[in-house]
Amino acid sequence: MFIRKEAGIGVANGTFGELLQGMLLERQRRFLVTLPIDAWSTAVFRATTTTDEITVRPTWKHKSRHLATRILRAHGYIGGGTLELDSAIPEGKGLASSSADLVATARAVADTLGITLAEPEIEYFLRGIEPSDGVMYAGVVSYYHREVRLRERLGFLPPLTVVAHDPGGTVDTVGFNRTVTAPTLRERREYRDLLDTLSTAVSSADLATIGEVATRSAELHTRRLPRPDFEELHRICRDHDGLGLVVAHSGTVLGILLGEHGADPPRLEQVLARCARLPGTVEVHRTLGKADYDTPRPSVHHAGSIGGDCAL
Repeated sequence: MFIRKEAGIGVANGTFGELLQGMLLERQRRFLVTLPIDAWSTAVFRATTTTDEITVRPTWKHKSRHLATRILRAHGYIGGGTLELDSAIPEGKGLASSSADLVATARAVADTLGITLAEPEIEYFLRGIEPSDGVMYAGVVSYYHREVRLRERLGFLPPLTVVAHDPGGTVDTVGFNRTVTAPTLRERREYRDLLDTLSTAVSSADLATIGEVATRSAELHTRRLPRPDFEELHRICRDHDGLGLVVAHSGTVLGILLGEHGADPPRLEQVLARCARLPGTVEVHRTLGKADYDTPRPSVHHAGSIGGDCAL
């Protein structure tokens, strides 16, 4: 195959943890439900015929290099190139930074080749590299992350605000997926019911129910991995009419989900001030609505942060 562009560009968004994550009764399939946010990974791929090697920057993005090679060879291109990744999504926090890098890489390579990769094709190339958060799909989806396979498109939500507290540290998602204990049979039945409830709530934009399901998922998660900030964030959420809590099940962040009425400047400032008293850092994220996918633009700046020891 001939290269159609000197440089191809691809972008992909992150997701603020998961509105819900668990295991179903059927075949004990693990699943998650995404909450897309306005934080983007951008990939630029420049092809060359002078080598068959692909150089990636930053150099530790080995999985993105592997994916680019896999796509190029599958389409008959035997040359190499340079892959540059730039992301506003912090790593190891549970915001799908790795998945966003990989999806952006796939789209950049496809752009260079002059082809379009549909979401199932991206999934195909991702399988065997690592689990995926499903961010190749626009909007909220339920997703079999270990299988790298879509379960269902659920729809789009109006833009919401997430005030996220991060006590620090990082989580290796692959390692977490290997060691996390399986839910009990009773919990799996509850996850099934929660997924049914959430699917209906997303399609009807029932934000109150979405917040309730996300909070319950966070509660179930903290039974296995206790969070010292959970009760205080839950209290802040209730005091300021938040929709609920949303957790990065394989990350470090826990967020207060605010609807339009809850994210007015005075209320948001109050929530931020109370969260900032906790050890760690606080960030504000905006979720993506349908219009954001029509003309997606990578964010230039990282989310503003407040820390127990740091400033805005």
